[in-house]
Amino acid sequence: MTNQLLTTNHTVEVFYDGECPLCVREIQLLKWLDRKDRIQFTNIAAPDFNAAEYERTPVQFMDEIHGRLPAKGSQPAQWIIGVEVFRQLYAAVGLGFLVGPTRLPGISHVLNFGYQVFAKNRLRLTGRCTAKTCEVK
Repeated sequence: MTNQLLTTNHTVEVFYDGECPLCVREIQLLKWLDRKDRIQFTNIAAPDFNAAEYERTPVQFMDEIHGRLPAKGSQPAQWIIGVEVFRQLYAAVGLGFLVGPTRLPGISHVLNFGYQVFAKNRLRLTGRCTAKTCEVK
């Protein structure tokens, strides 16, 4: 595994939970739509995934979806999180016309709020709660 995008053809890398049934369904749709191979898919639940290689913790990756945009010139790869990851993914598969409205005030706030609610309850919603993963703090 490498801390760089594998090819210059990729326009975005997504870090997804391969043990989350809802997440996997979304990733399968994106893989089907990604006919030009613009997305690099990285499964954070894979046995060989090492969060430290990306200077992140497993908890950070599990708390909300992460993505990276490729390095440009001397600029390093840029991290993106939350709803912005989905915007970049859908733009990469040719559905960019859906992205613009998601940036409008009001719509953007609702999407961000909805995603945060989902992210905080993802394990519970997918039946994956344990005493460790869903403990009340």
